Amino acid sequence: MNGALRSEIAGVLVNQAWPPSTFLGRLRTASREELLGQGTPITYPTHRALLQQGDESRHVLLITSGVVKVVASAESGYDMLLAVRIAGDLVGEMAAFEERPRSGTVIACSDVTARIIQMRTLEAFLGRHPDAMRAILHMLCARLRWANRRRVDFQAYDSLTRLARVLAELCQAYAQPALGSDGKRCDLGVTLTQKELASLAGLKLNTAEKNLAVLTAHGLVERHYRNITICDVPKLLEFAKVFADNPY
Repeated sequence: MNGALRSEIAGVLVNQAWPPSTFLGRLRTASREELLGQGTPITYPTHRALLQQGDESRHVLLITSGVVKVVASAESGYDMLLAVRIAGDLVGEMAAFEERPRSGTVIACSDVTARIIQMRTLEAFLGRHPDAMRAILHMLCARLRWANRRRVDFQAYDSLTRLARVLAELCQAYAQPALGSDGKRCDLGVTLTQKELASLAGLKLNTAEKNLAVLTAHGLVERHYRNITICDVPKLLEFAKVFADNPY
């Protein structure tokens, strides 16, 4: 690839609207431009594993398009969905920073493009850009906050409220407003099965299915194949007892 074409592609990536909840969305323009020039570009088809649980590699992936999910597998064979990540997010940083085996498998939910960045390259970049170091800390704190909320929810709320809270927080982080709805109605923005939603909320599949039916009957959501539409975002937030702030 020649330099002019590389600059043109980088310019498109730098100038696109990265979600403010993502790592790229928190960077200054100059820092973002430099980071998008680091590492090696790579593409993954839908359902391909980008990172594998137990692997000891020491690189991170900067997602530049598409959606991925992070899944952890227990020795019993149970798989749990831990998180969803979108374009602009960084994945694989925990194992890379800790120099320990990866704690989960990252799987492409759609066609994905990313940049493979070695840990030494990322550390040098963070040393040159204090705003990027702050963004990393903000990102890690937000992910810890999400995990802590799920632990509290398990003890503090019934199963219906727990599912509603997961949907509400996913909506705040990833949802795309429907045209002409003034933000009141939106698509969840990520493709998840009911089993995956159940694991995020710490529920059995049949319990999650029943609770989704209740939320549908309340007019809060509409269910489609692997997709959920939030019919009334303010009412869902109220029902779920979630303040209107982005958990990420």
